Amino acid sequence: MATHIITDGSSDLPEALRAAWDIRVVPLGVRFGEEQFDSTMKHSEFYDRMRASDALPQTSSPSPHAFMEAYRQVPEGDDILVLALSSQVSSTYQHAMLAREMLREERSGGGEIEVIDSRTASMGLGGIAYKAAKLAKSGVPFAVVAQEARRLVRETRTHFVLDTLENVIRGGRLDKMRGAVASMLNIKLLMHANEQGAIEVLEKARGSANAVRRLVDRIEDAKGETAGQLLAVAHSRCEERAEALVRAILERFPFAEVVVSDMGPVIGTYAGEGGLLISYERS
Repeated sequence: MATHIITDGSSDLPEALRAAWDIRVVPLGVRFGEEQFDSTMKHSEFYDRMRASDALPQTSSPSPHAFMEAYRQVPEGDDILVLALSSQVSSTYQHAMLAREMLREERSGGGEIEVIDSRTASMGLGGIAYKAAKLAKSGVPFAVVAQEARRLVRETRTHFVLDTLENVIRGGRLDKMRGAVASMLNIKLLMHANEQGAIEVLEKARGSANAVRRLVDRIEDAKGETAGQLLAVAHSRCEERAEALVRAILERFPFAEVVVSDMGPVIGTYAGEGGLLISYERS
């Protein structure tokens, strides 16, 4: 009996990583006006369209039916662990739960299925899914994989910096007047996913260099052991800045593995171009 890992299109996992560890991904919807896409669209096309559009694209959670289709691809009798985008920012988790109940009604017996609210997004979620998939591939029991995933949800820290406030202003998440003043003063927002999975502003920094420096400092503030751990980094169309961020982090902290990923359409809609995100295990 095998354990299968399913996550959603907000996780920003690189395609090669998904394929190598057999991680199934259920896409979210992405709409530009009347044109409907999903989170599998090419990132370059997404950012080009967003830059040219007067309005922000709209994102939507996968339907319960979409999750059901993913569940049905798992052989009956095998176990399923679903890791979903924070329920504080999306209904994705709730739809995955509905699909779980539908599957239980459809299949009278078979393997276990558990749905976990990751309380994070992007490579915060992606990192948890990746670690769970590696554990599942090692052949440990489903209960152990699920227990470790729940621990990772508690211990994972996800921080990010926005280079531009344009998208949070256009999306109504920041008052236009305050946003205009912050932009004029070159204020950058350092944000995080809190313990409940809601997005909060941690602090404000003057200029990109200071903001990135404080992003790195946050790892030390967490007082966790980084040796042997995974550092997950995502960027929204700023690969060189992401590479520089990784170098700055590794100069101070001995992470054993680093995964760098493009920030996809779901999180990129809110971050805008130039966003940087880091995620790591606190202890």
